[in-house]
Amino acid sequence: MALLYDCAMNLFLFLSYVIVTSCGYWLCYLNLRHLKQYGGEVPPCFEGAIDVSVLRKTSEYTLAQSRVGLVESIIDNILLLIFLFGGLLPVYDRFITSLTDSFILKGVLFFLLLTVAQEIIAIPFSLYRTFRLENHYGFNTMTRRLWLTDFLKNNALSMTILVLVTSGALAIIRMSPQFWWLWVWGFFAVITLFLMYISPYVIEPLFFKFEPVKTEGLEDEIRSLMQKAGLTVSRVMQVDASRRSRHSNAYFTGIGKVKRIVLFDTLMEQMNHREILAVLAHEVGHWKKGHIWKGLVVMEAGSLVVAYIAYRLFAWGGLPGLMGMPGASFAAQLVILAFLMSIVSFPFTPLSSWFSRRHERQADRFACSMIESPHDLADALVKLSRENLANLHPHPLYARFYYSHPPIVERVESLRKASGKPHNLVDHGVL
Repeated sequence: MALLYDCAMNLFLFLSYVIVTSCGYWLCYLNLRHLKQYGGEVPPCFEGAIDVSVLRKTSEYTLAQSRVGLVESIIDNILLLIFLFGGLLPVYDRFITSLTDSFILKGVLFFLLLTVAQEIIAIPFSLYRTFRLENHYGFNTMTRRLWLTDFLKNNALSMTILVLVTSGALAIIRMSPQFWWLWVWGFFAVITLFLMYISPYVIEPLFFKFEPVKTEGLEDEIRSLMQKAGLTVSRVMQVDASRRSRHSNAYFTGIGKVKRIVLFDTLMEQMNHREILAVLAHEVGHWKKGHIWKGLVVMEAGSLVVAYIAYRLFAWGGLPGLMGMPGASFAAQLVILAFLMSIVSFPFTPLSSWFSRRHERQADRFACSMIESPHDLADALVKLSRENLANLHPHPLYARFYYSHPPIVERVESLRKASGKPHNLVDHGVL
């Protein structure tokens, strides 16, 4: 009877994952079909800034990205299902167990070798995206030597953090069998805050060259905007993003006194001062509205709940049976648990996306109160969309499910209405 139950649960989990994955692919199909149908139409709020040829290039770029992502996703999912349901997980688990008797070392090796395998599988897709797809659409500026350097740095850093964090967590589990869920949660929370704190000074400079903003008068204008918002930043920097890509962006980084503003040099080439200030005013809105700390609180609260559920499931002892592998190691059970969580969390994706879009709208409204006119932010978003070939025609259902930001056309239309500015950009000297 127990064997029959385990087989039934195994089949149920397999079918559940297939259904969840198929739903994701169906949403992707809807999105691409919608783009093919409406991708040639210039939205009224983009007239004069984007023509049909740019829209055609945008559609081609989105379709090309989606195809590569789809192929990679299908391969990853097939390999995952083979690993979990094809009998490879128990074989791999026994192999790791045969190498050492140490609880901590077994766990570290288990996840380290899996991570290495994942990175190796991802290499062809990364190379194709960078040197074929991004090259073809004029975004890539990275040399093969720089790609390799970044790859080695990123993996050395990731593996080091993985080994240290996994070792620490497993040591806590070993020392406190009854309350490890609480101490491990606290350990991860501290690590997260620590990495946020040191990232601007230790991690980011490993990949980018940071220097004070060179554009005359821009730093003073930015600091004036920050002062108006009652926000203190340690430094205003520009970064040599153009060494890798022509994509543009700007962001806040760090926490506390280490917090600073970083502008991509590509962004500074594409926008005037007022548009840059509008983009930063939006980012300031996230800080002033408490989106950053609220997000951290929600994330940590969710992590605490997940940690306790994991503890109860481990105490239940039925996780190994779900995959037909009695005697599974702690690390193998973590993999099974992560697989279960990927299924359970899927229906909550649109809720998370909705909250994120709500924060973005609040940040837009805050930016409008900080700058001279909302149309500066609208113009900045139009330029970002044009220069980055952003999809202007996502399927509404796909956007509601996955988009962390409101669709760009919706945002621009809302800002135009707030400013009372006509749609045509050429009449107002934007181009």
